[in-house]
Amino acid sequence: MNSSAHFVLPSGPLPSVVVERDAWIRAQRPDLDAARRGLPTDRPAAWLWECEPDGTGGVRPVLTVFLTNRECPWRCLMCDLWHHTTLDPVPPGQIPRQIDVALAAAGPVPPNTRLKLYNAGSFFDPGAIPVADYPAIAQRCRDFESVLVECHPSLVRNGVRVREFSEQILPARLEVAMGLETAHPEILERLNKRMTLEAFCAAAGVLRDVGCSTRAFVLVQPPFMPAALAVEWAERSASFAFSSGIQWVTLIPTRGGNGALEPLREVGAFTPPTLSCLEDAVDAAMASRAGMLLADVWDLERFSEDPSTFQARRDRLEWMNRLQCVLPRVGGG
Repeated sequence: MNSSAHFVLPSGPLPSVVVERDAWIRAQRPDLDAARRGLPTDRPAAWLWECEPDGTGGVRPVLTVFLTNRECPWRCLMCDLWHHTTLDPVPPGQIPRQIDVALAAAGPVPPNTRLKLYNAGSFFDPGAIPVADYPAIAQRCRDFESVLVECHPSLVRNGVRVREFSEQILPARLEVAMGLETAHPEILERLNKRMTLEAFCAAAGVLRDVGCSTRAFVLVQPPFMPAALAVEWAERSASFAFSSGIQWVTLIPTRGGNGALEPLREVGAFTPPTLSCLEDAVDAAMASRAGMLLADVWDLERFSEDPSTFQARRDRLEWMNRLQCVLPRVGGG
């Protein structure tokens, strides 16, 4: 990966020192502390049924549980997951209770169902998911085909907790998703991820050695990325993830609204992508993919330039997710 950027990063108010950057990001947020202090910790923030491509042209059911949990300590520049997090760590025993609530509400689990446990942070952060809760959580996971959790690359470096949990959920298979965000090294540093591309590769190698399936999230047009280069860097970032051994890559259009991105937008350091930009990025990355490539279609309408073609364009992306090939564009894109 060529670390020369081909362009000068736009300036903005974001501090260059990590401690100051953390403080600046937090200062841009709306004050939600009262609501966050009152969040119940004995039930999940939400749960829902989804379908996900199975890699053979079909789909499989997915039960996604959004666990109520403490805020992630990394405070990435673009993240809005902190909205529904607690101010303090969740007491031991509460995460299994939350899963029980979701399972009871979801009803019978169909065969070959995948389970996603999202905790607005890193599953293998012991300050988020108590290690003592692993056996109880694992007991609730074993009837699923696979279990997907998210984690910051720095927390999978030695693989001990990953291996421990992976063995506990057998015969279910563990999948671990990590946010790569971008393969542009300077922009990655500005996202406050506190991760290098080399660290991401190392974490992917650890997960592969443990025997986990792996996923990566890539942002389309992140902050500081010129619109003219957004597609190129989305494709390069997906290729970087695949070359690191990642099996699934999801392209996510960068969404504003978290507080920190709005000041950057005012000075031209962030421009949300259009639906056309996402389509171009998916087309480019799909053509060169070395694994499963997915477009994130959640809340996609906000990026649409033409309401009359939106549903057909969304449907196209969903079919591309399923069939893993580039389909003809709708209405000229």
